[in-house]
Amino acid sequence: MKTVTKKSVAKRSVARECAYIALAVSLITVCAWISIPVGPVPVTLQTLAVCLIGALFGLKRSLPAILVYIFMGLIGIPVFAGFKAGAAALFGPTGGYIFGFLFAALFPALAKLLPVRRSASRCMLFYAASVVGLAVCYLFGTVWFVLMYRCTVGYALALCVLPFILPDLAKLLVSALLAVRLERYLSPV
Repeated sequence: MKTVTKKSVAKRSVARECAYIALAVSLITVCAWISIPVGPVPVTLQTLAVCLIGALFGLKRSLPAILVYIFMGLIGIPVFAGFKAGAAALFGPTGGYIFGFLFAALFPALAKLLPVRRSASRCMLFYAASVVGLAVCYLFGTVWFVLMYRCTVGYALALCVLPFILPDLAKLLVSALLAVRLERYLSPV
């Protein structure tokens, strides 16, 4: 009979956490590759993925996953929109939005900690938290864009935020619905 030791349980736990983080990074990457170029900031499914992993995986898994995603792009693995990678892509005009993904995942991850049980209420909570997180991501990315291009805030908002608000709100709704539906299948954070 096989005995279960604390060491074997810890190894399985570390392996499970690494698998969840790898799954999250893969989801963000695939969603980045699904893009429609619309000027310097393409329309992608990254916001859906980032908010979804925040709501599904919580702080312990989602923030490390986004950091791994950023690091992979920095070292040259083509994980960003348009199969881009490297410091030029990360520190270019869309870099602020990429770093802003940390905030976009943070708020749904924090919402996951609240003891809301009803599915409809939980979905509304994830949606509201995702909207707040995305607003902070927009703020961070817009400030970055203004500093990179030395343009007005109005120009940056017109180019980088306004065209994306309605599609992003729809993506966040899908993210919240998926999170409520899928979270029961994941091991607790």
